[in-house]
Amino acid sequence: MRRQRVGRVVSNRMMKTIVVVEERLVEAPLYHKRQRRRTKYYAHDAAGQARVGDVVRIEETRPLSKLKRWRLLEIVRRAEG
Repeated sequence: MRRQRVGRVVSNRMMKTIVVVEERLVEAPLYHKRQRRRTKYYAHDAAGQARVGDVVRIEETRPLSKLKRWRLLEIVRRAEG
């Protein structure tokens, strides 16, 4: 099983590459306050169909470049506008 993530596209300025941000809530160990954490993933978008603001599903794959280790599976929801 390959890992999958759902996140929001924040950049599509590179050729065949998108930057996806996954946001999650993490509870601080001492005071139990919930904090927002984010992780950026570089994903391969061969068709160039994802736009900024889209919610997408990405899947782990072999290393495609120095930073790219994910590929676009599907566009879950298009951005408004």
